Amino acid sequence: MQFTLPRITRKLGIDLGTANTLVFVPGRGIVLNEPSVVAVSEYDNKVLAVGAAAKEMVGKAPDGILVYKPMQDGVIADYRVTEAMLRYYIQKALGRWNIVKPDVMISVPAGITSTERRAVIEAAIKAGAKSAYVVKEPILAAIGAGIPIHEPCGHMVVDIGGGTTDVAVISLGSIVASTSVKCAGNKLDTAITDYIKRTFNLAIGDRTAEEVKMKIGSAVPLEGELRMTIKGRDFLTGLPRTAEMTSNEIVKAIDTELRQMIKAIKDVLQETPPELAADIIDKGIIMTGGSSQLRNLPELVYRKTGVKAVLAEEALFCVAKGTGIALEHLDTYKRSIIAKR
Repeated sequence: MQFTLPRITRKLGIDLGTANTLVFVPGRGIVLNEPSVVAVSEYDNKVLAVGAAAKEMVGKAPDGILVYKPMQDGVIADYRVTEAMLRYYIQKALGRWNIVKPDVMISVPAGITSTERRAVIEAAIKAGAKSAYVVKEPILAAIGAGIPIHEPCGHMVVDIGGGTTDVAVISLGSIVASTSVKCAGNKLDTAITDYIKRTFNLAIGDRTAEEVKMKIGSAVPLEGELRMTIKGRDFLTGLPRTAEMTSNEIVKAIDTELRQMIKAIKDVLQETPPELAADIIDKGIIMTGGSSQLRNLPELVYRKTGVKAVLAEEALFCVAKGTGIALEHLDTYKRSIIAKR
């Protein structure tokens, strides 16, 4: 009988997001895509569930069990829980029999401070990484979207995740102009929740708000409106009730947040040197990240900036794929690494 040893993985790319964490293994692709949610017992401070299992508990956990996101606005808000979450993901991606400590590359928002960056590296090392590299999200998003970032040519990337919107102009492998605003998918969900509360006197949970955004949300008004029945608790009677909502009401609900995102894009365009601005007009704006998949968002960007915007292929996976490509070609992308240990 022939016995084969399991393939040992020595490299991992992690897109550590506010809403989802994706793990990329070179040669195997994305092996894990789970929510960045952790359930912790208040009695003994033990981690009860991580990822999809923890997300099932959102809004349904009894007293004594805290379900929350340890990443806020793209950075670590709770260090200990983030470390536990990273350890879980690294072990799950590598398999139980893997004894080799991997090299890990992690994505961080463009506007990260040195303290926040150090926290990410420390958490990765403690979670079982041999060495940890940190690269800014717009660079990884561009690599994952197939943009040749080393050319002497301007490329604009808008990466909209759960916690942050990162906008950057990249040329010769580095960021020329960038900004990062803490307004993205989660803020859109909150705006929808608030609108439903004001308009229908109805309380809904985070999961329902996200579902409404994905099913009928739009960045510009639609001619053929989409409709959806929402279920929640009536503020006046305290009893369960339903209401009907249309896509054009969502446009109204998220208008302020979308304006903030557009302002970030305009700010970066204003800082861009003229030669690179000319390149961007020719090539357009590349949009990546889960929240960039909001219906008609590229159309809104085009209307407000006059520059055509294109949604990248597999927009949600661009950053994760970028970590994998950069890991496989570390020498090529070493200028893009902002910190390592």
